Amino acid sequence: MSDYHIRLYKDSDFVVVKELFASGILEHTGTSFSYAISVPRNILSMLVMVLVSHWISGSVVMLVLVVVTALRILWLCSRHIYSSYIERCLADDMVNVEEYYLRRGGYCFWVAESGGEVVSAVAAVPAPVSIGDKHTELKRLTIAKEFRRRGIGKVLCQTVIDFARQSGCVAVVLRTSMPQGDAVKLYERMGFQPFGPSTLPNYMDTLPGFIFCLG
Repeated sequence: MSDYHIRLYKDSDFVVVKELFASGILEHTGTSFSYAISVPRNILSMLVMVLVSHWISGSVVMLVLVVVTALRILWLCSRHIYSSYIERCLADDMVNVEEYYLRRGGYCFWVAESGGEVVSAVAAVPAPVSIGDKHTELKRLTIAKEFRRRGIGKVLCQTVIDFARQSGCVAVVLRTSMPQGDAVKLYERMGFQPFGPSTLPNYMDTLPGFIFCLG
């Protein structure tokens, strides 16, 4: 028997949901940074900086400082990508979750609760017309670290799929990015298939969007 249950969001969940969302996004910083230092153009830029600094100063200490500074800049840029994304979301649909998601047709927001504590969340919205007619988009899926690998993500995905089916939609779509490897594995296990490019803004790299066709 599961030690959690799924219910609709309520206003008293706001602080916890906001923190879950923000921490879930920021944890991708490390993966994004690792990717950034493997990109050829970034490697070339750092190499040029190292060679120029060595040519100008000839100092090993200066060389080390240049490398450390370059890596620090890449780390800060990686973190800024996600922190700015969080700020945009908190100023948009996450300002008033109940107003945005629970008072409009085709929208919904759920949380998973365990022991009286909110440990996960997910949302559903009508997908942009450019993606397809009668498509629901799965958004804002986040799970507290200590509650992962317990099947909560699968249940929340299924909740969105059931909602879409009851709403008369023909498919569920979602968009993701390169650092979200665990999420991608979950979506694939659920039966989602890649389609087209993801269009998440300002990410260092993106994966195809994913679609689940409702039979």
